[in-house]
Amino acid sequence: MKQKFLSGFVSLIGRPNVGKSTLMNTLIGLKIAITSEKPQTTRNRIQTVFTDERGQIVFLDTPGIHKAKNKLDSYMVNVAEHTLKEVDVVLWLVEPTRYVGSNEEHIVEKLKKCKTPVVLVINKIDTLEKQDLIRLVTLYKDLLPFADIVPVSALNGENTEELLRVIFSHLQEGPQYFDEDTVTDQPMRQIAAELIREKALRNLQDEVPHGIAVTIERMEERGTSNFFDIDAEIICEKDSHKGIIIGKGGAMLKKIGSQAREEIEGLMDARVNLKLWVKVRREWRDNELYLKNYGYRNEDV
Repeated sequence: MKQKFLSGFVSLIGRPNVGKSTLMNTLIGLKIAITSEKPQTTRNRIQTVFTDERGQIVFLDTPGIHKAKNKLDSYMVNVAEHTLKEVDVVLWLVEPTRYVGSNEEHIVEKLKKCKTPVVLVINKIDTLEKQDLIRLVTLYKDLLPFADIVPVSALNGENTEELLRVIFSHLQEGPQYFDEDTVTDQPMRQIAAELIREKALRNLQDEVPHGIAVTIERMEERGTSNFFDIDAEIICEKDSHKGIIIGKGGAMLKKIGSQAREEIEGLMDARVNLKLWVKVRREWRDNELYLKNYGYRNEDV
């Protein structure tokens, strides 16, 4: 008897900086979503694909759900909450805490209205003793009627095979949405822009990263030589931030560009000539026109 091909859409939600992007990258076996230790790293919904003999899971990594402070924040929260209505399974990712905080309580209120099966995923179990894990399960299990509770370590992949098994157990027989070789529907321009932003997030001071965006102005192949020229702009909100991004003698901008180029070359399997410029756009995070120009469009949600 032929095995059923299961398929469906799965959203990863949670407060900022709990490891959603790291978990998604681990599950599909390739880095597509950028990661950093700073909150609000993910700004757009990122779609990736896992396919094996059981079927196909289309993951939607979403921005962290948090209290909005500007129009960009509102856009990100809207993206995250909107996906709850369009998926077959919701993975709510939490990390070890001693109490359920206000962000988690806000997410619980959203999930109470959700008719989709919710799987609680407790991340960072590599940092926990067994009794602490039991305490965490007890802390969360009565908040919602979870379809399942799965502890994992997104960083080292511990128990992620069990998470995949649980996800497939909640999916129905369905079509193959993407070719089996597809791991994301993100255009390379967008991935390249995000990788540059990731390197900026990791290298810059705390007050700068939230106020930057990255746009790809040009991406062209030199004939058929498998060599690409990429021109990108890093947008910031203050002249002082521009100085920090460029660094003394251009050292910081060179460091960001070098790290980004290396990773872009690995993903594209091609050589890349990456040129970066820095521009100031004051309070762009509260400007509808700038938000749309930089790819944050509510009508696309």
